[in-house]
Amino acid sequence: MEIREVLTERRRYMELLLMGDEQEDMIERYLERGEMFALHEGDVPVAVCVITQEAENLFELKNLAVSPGFRRRGYGSRLVEQMLRRYAGPGRRMEVGTGEVPGTLAFYRHCGFSECRRVTGFFTKFYRHPIFEEGVQLRDMIYLSQHLG
Repeated sequence: MEIREVLTERRRYMELLLMGDEQEDMIERYLERGEMFALHEGDVPVAVCVITQEAENLFELKNLAVSPGFRRRGYGSRLVEQMLRRYAGPGRRMEVGTGEVPGTLAFYRHCGFSECRRVTGFFTKFYRHPIFEEGVQLRDMIYLSQHLG
């Protein structure tokens, strides 16, 4: 397992990125301004994430996706742990926004995040079609955060 920063040709990971964010134009909003990382098993990318800097000491995990054949094996957790270490520093905080999906919220809580705010109607306002995960229609964006210092 190796985590590599992706500096060029980020769109070649679009199929994987779309597993974490279903609408390509939403991904385009942060793809180039963020830092992107891919976790590889050999030459195969099995997970990706994009981190953006939203304020001086605030970073956001904008996209985290694990290829279906590699899920529930700890790859997502390892990638998140590495990003938390990479961006650690006094007064720094990492946020992640997600839908109100029990499994996803449990994953981020397991990684040390706790709910900090909600954006009502985010998914119904900014996405062209309804999005369902684990049988739940996504409506509000739930933000979770943790201190990195």
